[in-house]
Amino acid sequence: MSRGKLWYLAKALEGLGMVLVLVGVMWSISLGMDDRSLESMKWEMNGLIVGGALFMLGWALERRLGTR
Repeated sequence: MSRGKLWYLAKALEGLGMVLVLVGVMWSISLGMDDRSLESMKWEMNGLIVGGALFMLGWALERRLGTR
């Protein structure tokens, strides 16, 4: 794969990771408002773990390419 395509892949992974973190937090807030605190925490942690992992994967790929 070319260097440019890998850079776009890295940026897409970072963006997707941030979106998943945001979705997890927003879902958590929504459930928390309905007094479903344990389920709320589960969604927030899942969003943070999966989104954070994707973001870090994209960040590491971009760093390996030498563009960061």
